[in-house]
Amino acid sequence: MMLHLKLPTDPRWVNIAEKNIEDILIDHAYCEQKAASTCISLIVQYPEKDELVEMLTPVVAEEWDHFERVLKEMKKRGISLGKMRKDEYVNQLAQKIKKGGSREQQLVEKLLMSALIEARSCERFKLLWQNLEDENLKEFYYELMVSEAGHYTNFITLARNYLPREEVDKRWQELLKEEKEIIENLEPRSDRMH
Repeated sequence: MMLHLKLPTDPRWVNIAEKNIEDILIDHAYCEQKAASTCISLIVQYPEKDELVEMLTPVVAEEWDHFERVLKEMKKRGISLGKMRKDEYVNQLAQKIKKGGSREQQLVEKLLMSALIEARSCERFKLLWQNLEDENLKEFYYELMVSEAGHYTNFITLARNYLPREEVDKRWQELLKEEKEIIENLEPRSDRMH
């Protein structure tokens, strides 16, 4: 599975995450909810883009299913959802998105940002799958890792439909470098998926 991220997650993250699995699950639930609502928002903003509507509609259902599955894991452990926390990673990434340009350029920026978030989530799910001691959660994160890898490629594929491939790939490389800098400067948080 090639995610092309420029910097792997700090290995300490998974150890901290395991000790704070309640917080990780809460944050993860909100990540899945946001992923579903991002796809809905793209469909609402770009209803004339048939390929986008067709490709993202099942993703909405999958992300919402993941949200429900995380809630189920939380319920087993007696954890309630609680308030949404600020996602520093996503907020910093959003600042790297270019404003203006054509409607297609704006769409490609949004698609590439979503691809990056999915790629990083996928990488974190892989770490949880490989390192957690809880067998049920290991299996759970394996399944989600496989699914998120598919979503990441959906967003890249869609972006290449709306602008020339060279332009999309060049912008993707720029965003990957910027994401690396964000990851380098963010402390590995015990209570966050990102």
